[in-house]
Amino acid sequence: MKFPVYFDYNSTTPVDSRVLDAMLPYLTDKFGNASSNSHTFGREASAAVEIARKQIADLINAGSDEIFFTGSTTEACNLAIKGIVESSSLNKIKIISSPIEHKAVLNVLEYLKKFGVEIYYLKTDQYGLISPDEVKEAIDENTVLVSVMTANNEIGTIEPVGEIGMICNEYNIPFFSDAAQAVGKIPIDVKLLGIDLMAFGSHKIYGPKGIGALYIKKGTKKIKLTAQIHGGMQESGLRSGTLDVPSIAGFGKAAELCRENMFEEFETQTVMRDRIINNIIYQCADSGLNGHPKIRLPNNINV
Repeated sequence: MKFPVYFDYNSTTPVDSRVLDAMLPYLTDKFGNASSNSHTFGREASAAVEIARKQIADLINAGSDEIFFTGSTTEACNLAIKGIVESSSLNKIKIISSPIEHKAVLNVLEYLKKFGVEIYYLKTDQYGLISPDEVKEAIDENTVLVSVMTANNEIGTIEPVGEIGMICNEYNIPFFSDAAQAVGKIPIDVKLLGIDLMAFGSHKIYGPKGIGALYIKKGTKKIKLTAQIHGGMQESGLRSGTLDVPSIAGFGKAAELCRENMFEEFETQTVMRDRIINNIIYQCADSGLNGHPKIRLPNNINV
């Protein structure tokens, strides 16, 4: 009997059994609304949310008060990009990005064009790498945001986000990065990289689907966001809606497991990745590798 082999972990991952164990109590006995602080059930749910918030913050060296939950990475991207644009007082608005972003970013940018927002797309080299020098050259008085993904979801190339972050900081321009493919797979320190806004999700790291997060740097005047969903003022008013406590608890546990196992997994996956790539290229004369041969995600193969 033949069984299928799953090679699409950049798309989604199964839920780790330890993550599921962390979620189950909040689907059954501990079912309270995290906004209902007037009784034990609500306070219990709220405590679980804050534990998860810290677990996620620790994974990227952020503060707990810099993590805001959303319904997906796509929603987090929308909140970051549209939120910056809508809070801008400039008559002319420009965003710098790349043509190889995920659709969660590209389609937002194309949508904003309808409202007169100028989108400047950076060039990429044969490996999908962006030049920080071009980012610097593209910045002008109308630039309100630079949006460059941390690592590409198709070819696995890791972008020079640290250098881009330094440039954005020099010019006092907010820097947003879609890190859906990178968080939990490679070390990410938002402070060291100079990232102001970062979107990522749970289901790429063995957590549940339907839950994402947006990192928003605190203590800087250049970050002003307009909420995209209005209602009960959850998440400091930036993302209204009853919090999905089971999924948030699962997201937190997945982040904790990534933090504990990342370096060991990175080395194991890198060795396995290179072995598979070399064998494919050796066995198939007309094959070749897409993306950078070294500056790439440890789990990505694109030939």
